[in-house]
Amino acid sequence: MTNDLFTELLLITLALMLLAAAVWDLRTRTIPDPLNIAIALLAPVFWWSAGIELWPDVALRIAAALAIFLVFYGLFCLGGMGGGDVKMVGAVALWFGWKTTITFFVLTTLAGGVVSLATYIHHKSRGSKAPAGAESEERPEVPYGVAIAFAGLWLLAQRFLNHFAG
Repeated sequence: MTNDLFTELLLITLALMLLAAAVWDLRTRTIPDPLNIAIALLAPVFWWSAGIELWPDVALRIAAALAIFLVFYGLFCLGGMGGGDVKMVGAVALWFGWKTTITFFVLTTLAGGVVSLATYIHHKSRGSKAPAGAESEERPEVPYGVAIAFAGLWLLAQRFLNHFAG
């Protein structure tokens, strides 16, 4: 079953949730669990609305989302990523097919590099708050949700623009 209007409304809802997550992460350096849960729980509704087959399409979406989640979970375990970011990347990946999830991963990583660099430059421009003689400066928290949101929004925009190109 496909319901084009409902499917498009779900995609708009995802876009709004991605924007909310980016703003929230910029302001607080956290992404609320209820927002990540909503993103994840609406994905199966999207699958149903878009007429996506359980096998193999949904299974591959879940496998790809799990794979990207595990990569980011590894970064979390190494102290390089926040827990909300890990949950968000896995939840957003559920919305995309496995091939698109690869693109999502690449875009997220590239955007994450830009966000990390901007955060580092901003942190350095404010001056070190470490006491004199301290061994290391405070490490800035990177709002990686901004990069995840950017990648998701980019892919949603591509879907929208390609819809009118053909």
